[in-house]
Amino acid sequence: MRVAVIGAGIVGVTTAFELARDGHQVTVLERRGSVAEETSFANAGVVAPGYVTPWAAPGMPAKVLKHLFSRHAPVRLGWPMAPGQLGWLWRWWRACRAPVFAVNRERLYRLAQYSQQRLRALTHDLHLDHEQAPGYLVLLRTAQDLKLARGSLKLLAELGVNFHLVDAARARQVEPGLNPAMPLHAAVHLPNDEVGNCRQFAHLLRGEAQALGAVFRFNRTVRSLGTGATPVVTHQATGTTEAAQQDEFDAIVVCAALGATALLRPLGLRLPLAPVFGYSISAPLRQVEGYPQLGPAAGVMDEKYKVAISRLGQRVRVAGSAELGGRLATLDDAALQTLHKVLDDWYPGCAQRGQVQRWKGARPMLPDGPPVLGPSGAPGVWLNLGHGSSGWALACGSARVLADQIAGRAPAIDVSGLDVARLTR
Repeated sequence: MRVAVIGAGIVGVTTAFELARDGHQVTVLERRGSVAEETSFANAGVVAPGYVTPWAAPGMPAKVLKHLFSRHAPVRLGWPMAPGQLGWLWRWWRACRAPVFAVNRERLYRLAQYSQQRLRALTHDLHLDHEQAPGYLVLLRTAQDLKLARGSLKLLAELGVNFHLVDAARARQVEPGLNPAMPLHAAVHLPNDEVGNCRQFAHLLRGEAQALGAVFRFNRTVRSLGTGATPVVTHQATGTTEAAQQDEFDAIVVCAALGATALLRPLGLRLPLAPVFGYSISAPLRQVEGYPQLGPAAGVMDEKYKVAISRLGQRVRVAGSAELGGRLATLDDAALQTLHKVLDDWYPGCAQRGQVQRWKGARPMLPDGPPVLGPSGAPGVWLNLGHGSSGWALACGSARVLADQIAGRAPAIDVSGLDVARLTR
């Protein structure tokens, strides 16, 4: 089959590879100049299936309201609100009910666990040498933080996740670079989880897809989709007024994240996708004689501030914040200050501050949490989008599921509830 993949973030690249490996003629259309240039560019890099949970959770509305008045709030409101965001918030609030959350969390965990297996298999089988480190540690500063985390720990146990609740001394053995002067009550150690360089992996997998015959066409903006027995993609060079080009395919897979909304609306599909912005800072680690472990050994999460600190080779990345509303080009200094604070709390002096890279990305989030995978309902058009802040953790599994569906095979996992029908009822 001739298959067009719209979008070359981590989800689009993994989808292109899996389709090409199945023998399809794959063409990827991407508006940027390379792969992983937007949401996948500088994310936290964490692959922790047990912590891939819906943002729509019991008690979250009250927590969001409380955070809005905190100096180092993990959740922020920006201005202006995106079109349709109030309606999105209403659907999110309804999805925070305990029964709905329980179902969506199980769906996400199932997909995340499978995706981690696929990520490891691809890394091993294809000899993909990307920056990665095993282990993940969730830091609980106080007894109150531990009390608040008890519900999450109960869910981890119910899901069968391998984790250990450890005291401060053991946590500092797992992560010897932690600031000894910083108070730490306890930590959750997840030895089977990991961090990895999403963007680097995307570039390596792009090469593997190309070796299988996939064609990547960059700086191409898709204007419209046509459905039917031979779907049509209308596209033109990004940022120009040149005449649009039309290409026919046997199937189209939309992985365009937030750009999908405008493409799908003329087809009668109104997905409740909204941007939830996240921030990160990245910097080279300092090399100091006598201090072999500056910075994290792998990945840590500060549970109080919802900020992740990851080691990516000889760099450190600090990522967090969830900003509703606002604009992608406008950086919130307070959000960046929170990232610096958390890094200074746990790893003071580890980074070369003169070379800090600041980043803000738009996470394409559906109000109930899980992505949408499978046929769109429009003939010839398929969907693989809405992964929110967990695109890296879900991409490899989502791509394999979608490729199996297109081939008419049963996916390796139960994908009930991940189709578009749950959003259109």
